[in-house]
Parts: sequence; structure tokens; C-alpha cells
Amino acid sequence: MRVTVKLFGAVREAVGEKELSVQLAAGARVADLRGLLARDHPVFERFGDRLAAAVNQETAPESASLRDGDEVAFLPPVAGGAADCWLSDQPLDVGAVVARVSGPGIGGIVTFLGAVRDRARGREIEHLEYEAYAGMAEREMAKIAAQAGERWPGVHLAIAHRSGRLEIGDLAVVVAAGAPHRAEAFEACRFAIDTLKQRVPIWKKEFATDGEYWVDERP
Repeated sequence: MRVTVKLFGAVREAVGEKELSVQLAAGARVADLRGLLARDHPVFERFGDRLAAAVNQETAPESASLRDGDEVAFLPPVAGGAADCWLSDQPLDVGAVVARVSGPGIGGIVTFLGAVRDRARGREIEHLEYEAYAGMAEREMAKIAAQAGERWPGVHLAIAHRSGRLEIGDLAVVVAAGAPHRAEAFEACRFAIDTLKQRVPIWKKEFATDGEYWVDERP
């Protein structure tokens, strides 16, 4: 059987390809595919357990069986869809995000704006780039929004995240939480940005005056 392997961030750079077509024996698992790739690409060994896997845009354990035609993505640690959660390679419109959570029953709206700063980790930053596993990223953001709605009934959440090159001062992410009362809006907004940085497959590469590096593997 044959599967398509998608690569991102530091793994993509190390392998030199965005996508691979790999022939496997019938009944192969994610672990078998990882082992096969590690023979030719040491980056798989270097990341080890920190390199998560997704099969057909759903996170999958090492024991997951693969089928002919599957799409398997190997996801480096994140740098930390629904219509209310999206990726964009264009500047983000804060008003458009806030509009998704506004309504007659909404008494409080809280927003978080994440912007590109000129210094990070003791280095002077020139610009940065975000790379995303687009379909899965939007689905994960939608799951976060749904979880917020379950945890705080009445909360509406919208998330927009940039991809591609960003300059100093550009907005990288906009989160808006609307709720009948301000307390739930504050809590849901913080939950969303914190969880996004842990779960959503978006990676950040910083271009500093003294070199470039993926944030998850800065020397």
C-alpha cells in the first residue's frame, strides 16, 4: 500500500520536501512508517516522542493501523474548520473576528491580540514566518471553540491566525470571546489562546539579526 506523508516546520526543512509518497507493507502502523522514515532522515530520531502523528487530519497513536491512500502528517511541537476559526495569509481584521461573537445576548466581549515583537529570547528579530497544517489547524481551533462553549455555556469564540511571513508589529493571532457576562468572556479568551499554543499545528520560525531558527528547537 502507499501513503502520503506531509511534513512541516523543522522536519520539512531537514528532509527537504513538503510531501513524500511512501510504500508500506499491508497492515503497517504509524510506528512502522516512522521507523522507515528515520532510516533516511535523522530528524525523526532527533525529535523522538515530541514528533506527533496525525492520520487523515486526526491525531493518531503509534499503534494506529494505516490503509492505502492515507494521509499521514508528522507534527513538530507547536510554537505554540469552522467559519468562526480560520487561517489567513493576509493581515487580520480585528473587527471581523469580533463581529463573529457579537449579538443581542452578548454583554461582554474580550479580545486577545498577539503581535510580532522586535525582540525575543534575547535576540533582535527582523521578521518571522508561520507554517500551518491548514485543514487540521482549523479543525483544532474549532474544537477549542466548541470546548469553550461547553465549559462556559453562552460563550461564543472566534479565532483567526496568520500564516506566512509577518513583519514587526503585524498581528499573528486574534481571539475574541463573547458572553452574557464579562467573567466568562475573560476566562474563555484565556483558555483559547493557551490551548491553541499547545494543540494547534502551527509552527513559528524567527529570523533574527544573528540567524534563523524554529522556535521549538532554538539552539
